[in-house]
Amino acid sequence: MKCLECEKELSYMDHRSAIEAYDVELCSKHKKRIDVLCRKRSMPIQAIQLYYGLKQAGAQPMMAWWDGEKFVDIAFSRVKLNIEIDTEYEMLSFEQALNDLEKTMVSYKNGFTHIRIPDILIAQHLQATVKSVLHIIESLKPAVKNKL
Repeated sequence: MKCLECEKELSYMDHRSAIEAYDVELCSKHKKRIDVLCRKRSMPIQAIQLYYGLKQAGAQPMMAWWDGEKFVDIAFSRVKLNIEIDTEYEMLSFEQALNDLEKTMVSYKNGFTHIRIPDILIAQHLQATVKSVLHIIESLKPAVKNKL
């Protein structure tokens, strides 16, 4: 058992603490950093899980990225992809849906692709979600190259 961030061998207590909190293997130092980030930015646990799932798959995501308007849960600046984890998917009102659409439109105008992923998808199908995001990243690479 190694920390997914620094590859330090984990003690049983560090492993247990991180798994219970985030279902991700982290040393105490990196777990504390994630604890602070989650508190400050109200990051959902599924964002942490997706972030580390993407890192393990070889991607280079950024967590709690400021896009100029707001913090997004995960971002890939090279392909201009912002990902937000939707924790209130079942209780989506008309106003929230319209607000989400407007946020997506602002991101699109700024050259970014903005996607929202329901938290339940990550919780129940993390690997399939990681694969889908990796496919999205690959599909965005040619578009970014053509704009340069």
